[in-house]
Amino acid sequence: MVPAMKLREHVDRVRQWARRLRIEAHALYLAARDPRVPWTAKFVAAAVAAYAFSPIDLIPDFVPVLGFLDDLIILPLGIALALRLVPAEILAECRGRAAARVDRPVSRVAAAAIIATWIAVPILIAAALYDIV
Repeated sequence: MVPAMKLREHVDRVRQWARRLRIEAHALYLAARDPRVPWTAKFVAAAVAAYAFSPIDLIPDFVPVLGFLDDLIILPLGIALALRLVPAEILAECRGRAAARVDRPVSRVAAAAIIATWIAVPILIAAALYDIV
């Protein structure tokens, strides 16, 4: 019983950490769209949010160990940098809005459009390179 309880505690801790990470990433997305935020912070926040919400990773998740390592290193470092660049009062406002939205359902249509774009671009590039079209 004891190992199962510890495992459940670890899983719960990881889930809470992942939820906080999603809230922070969404808050950075909202901050990047705010006109009061400096352009450097907007650029870093937009890049981190785009990477966090993109279905395509730098290293695919199915690659053992390394697949999740990029998410565990790149995202927290990017978020930490962006958090330092965004003014505190704006960030607090964006965090509140992000926490309210984190439990909303996701758009499957938008996800399909992003995946279709990621598939179509390499095909079009390959077709242009090899004169297939």
